[in-house]
Amino acid sequence: MAITQLENLNNFLIELTERYQNLASTFDLSQMKVEIDQLRQKMNEPDFWQDSSLAAQISQRAENLHQDWEGWQKLEQELKYLQELSGLLKNEVDIDLSRELTEKLENFNQALNDLEITTLYQGPYDDRAAIITISAGTGGVDAQDWAQMLERMYLRFAERQEFKVEIIDRVLANEAGIKSVSIKFNGLRVYGNLKSENGTHRLLRNSPFNADGLRQTSFASIEVIPEIPGQEISIQEQDVRLDVFRSSGPGGQSVNTTDSAVRLVHLPTGITINCQSERSQHQNKENAFAILRAKLAKLELEKKEAEEKKLKGEVKADWGQQIRSYWLYGNRLVKDHRTDFSSTDVEAVLDGDLKDFIAAYLRWLK
Repeated sequence: MAITQLENLNNFLIELTERYQNLASTFDLSQMKVEIDQLRQKMNEPDFWQDSSLAAQISQRAENLHQDWEGWQKLEQELKYLQELSGLLKNEVDIDLSRELTEKLENFNQALNDLEITTLYQGPYDDRAAIITISAGTGGVDAQDWAQMLERMYLRFAERQEFKVEIIDRVLANEAGIKSVSIKFNGLRVYGNLKSENGTHRLLRNSPFNADGLRQTSFASIEVIPEIPGQEISIQEQDVRLDVFRSSGPGGQSVNTTDSAVRLVHLPTGITINCQSERSQHQNKENAFAILRAKLAKLELEKKEAEEKKLKGEVKADWGQQIRSYWLYGNRLVKDHRTDFSSTDVEAVLDGDLKDFIAAYLRWLK
């Protein structure tokens, strides 16, 4: 083994060691372990599940912290092994050992990159479950088809991340696609991951719904809101109008025979929520109030962020503006207009490979 190769490996190890130490210094691992123990103590209390929403939030926080803590422990052990392996190479020429060290250094670097992302989840709701609402925009049938393509993209992303998924409300379009869908995701830092998707998504393609295959531009809006437990947001009874009506669309033999669908109107803000996916009016009502709480919390958060930006003089893309474009013709490309991150692997992105876009957004926020 050439001396220069050994030097390169040792220099790479030194670089990775410094990165690890710098990242580890941003975490108080002992305090992290204390918080994990405290949360688990709460989880063992007899009345823990009396408030199921709060209990789920605490459980998810404990799981998130535990995964982070385990990740750091594994990296620490791996770093010690790399240092021992490097020490052996200093004393003898061993091609197999060199290959093993090279491979493990590359794996350590990737694990370090993944764990580095966890330092970017600093939002107040990043640990929460999230509700995504996809709505077809301008573009007619193409926009409705585009909304369904986005629905599939997020469901595939959820599958990759092992998120739990619950369809809260879904309205089919007449010809193709969907008019809208609301989906709840539960899992590791769901809102922290999905908040990057909030805004308008633009599709540019040759339309399959046009006999001449003409180029069509379509839009769909994505709203991402964190789940908010009932005790965090108080909603006055007089501020809400509740309407019940008969569910429409596919859903089983009895879905249209009872007034199970629910519409909530929050009078002070005009926010309107429809829920009709469940056969139980009670469950639809619970889902509607959960979405309303989340929308009100997000409204307050946006007001606070807007005020902070005004004070700091910051200029960034606002919620609801076009955030990403998907070109499905010519030089196929997906580009995020906030971060300038792009990918030419359009199929992979539409199949739920959003990891790099999310990482770029989190770094942009920081």
